[in-house]
Amino acid sequence: MPQPAVRLVRLRLVAYGELLTLQERWLQRLQAGPGTEAGALLLCEPAGPVYTAGLRGGLTSEETARLRALGAEVRATGRGGLATFHGPGQLLCHPVLDLRPLGLRLRTHVAALEACAVRLCELQGLPGARARPPPYTGVWLGVRCGRHITSHGLALNCSTDLTWFEHIVPCGLVGTGVTSLSKELQRHVTVDEVVPPFLEAFKETYKCTLITENSLN
Repeated sequence: MPQPAVRLVRLRLVAYGELLTLQERWLQRLQAGPGTEAGALLLCEPAGPVYTAGLRGGLTSEETARLRALGAEVRATGRGGLATFHGPGQLLCHPVLDLRPLGLRLRTHVAALEACAVRLCELQGLPGARARPPPYTGVWLGVRCGRHITSHGLALNCSTDLTWFEHIVPCGLVGTGVTSLSKELQRHVTVDEVVPPFLEAFKETYKCTLITENSLN
């Protein structure tokens, strides 16, 4: 039986808002024909610093003003979770998927995203990486799912300036640190370097094929 095909859309270095716009277009596409295609994997590196808040909030109006004064963009999003940071040196992965053709439920989708990140760490030479149980789920992972269709996803710090995280409590997890592949491997790791092994981990975990697509047709 052939594996489900997921469209791969790599935006490279773009504004965070551009990723959200394309995500919304894919959501509309999948909602218009539910169950007919598996969806798309959107990848990008944020062009500038942006703090995002999830459905549970995480940022007061005073905090928002303070973060904007640092030169960062601040956005409310429809994902789960609280506040986090996105910026240059980070790989953003937004799988916009109809879970039905993939044979997944929301819980197994979240577990699969975690497994992709753990597998990537292993491929990069970090065999000690492990997923943690709730409420510490993910690698800065925030997911939204409605009518079996997912959006948002995970962020992988490759060579991110981690000092941006010092201005918030990332994902509301007090006392937990933030790290990056560059910090753990003690060398500079670029987003371009980690994309190929991440794609291998994604195909392996989701049991799908990836078809490269430059833009939404």
